[in-house]
Amino acid sequence: MSRRSGILEFAVLGLLRESPMHGYELRKRLNTSLGVFRAFSYGSLYPCLKSLVGQGWLVEEPAMETGDPLAAPLTGRRGKIVYRLTAEGKEHFEELLAQTGPDAWEDEHFGVRFAFFGQTSRDVRVRVLEGRRSRLEERLAKMRASLARTRERLDDYTLELQRHGMESVEREVRWLTELIESERAGRDEPEAAGPRRPGSRTEGETGGLPRHRGGTPPDPSEDTTT
Repeated sequence: MSRRSGILEFAVLGLLRESPMHGYELRKRLNTSLGVFRAFSYGSLYPCLKSLVGQGWLVEEPAMETGDPLAAPLTGRRGKIVYRLTAEGKEHFEELLAQTGPDAWEDEHFGVRFAFFGQTSRDVRVRVLEGRRSRLEERLAKMRASLARTRERLDDYTLELQRHGMESVEREVRWLTELIESERAGRDEPEAAGPRRPGSRTEGETGGLPRHRGGTPPDPSEDTTT
């Protein structure tokens, strides 16, 4: 399985954990909620869904149609299929959520992982954020070293492009540092009293996203390479 198809499977399982959906609705959610999937087509999505069904992580169910129950048979058109996450699929997705290896830090995969931070435990969020920051700090050091070696040979426009790439990475490193500090501060906050719904979190658990001064935070799925 390629890395990109693995990311798609992760995103599909995560969205279906929220609620069952049919293919068209799922594709819209992939496009609107996870912008990195704008390039995906039905040709990519449906083989992924078929694979997940075959592995027992999803099941196909007929959609509940309104109106005349005889309409669909008379028209001869196939009714919509709804995809629902199975218990095994939910368990598999939770295993994926707990992973904090290098794949979770890469440009494209990090954006998807971040989109599902609301379903991720705080300790895992911190490890993924720290891994991402470490990776970008390494990239930034290499970019600075390369610029120092080649500065005299670059024209003004190429030099400005290099600087722009470095500023993008520096901005994301600052953003990640704010998030990490916020998550760590949340560990010390007491949990709210009273019963909690399954899967719900208190304000202390989420850590709270930092308030950004001076503009919109960087898109975590943005490719910061130059």
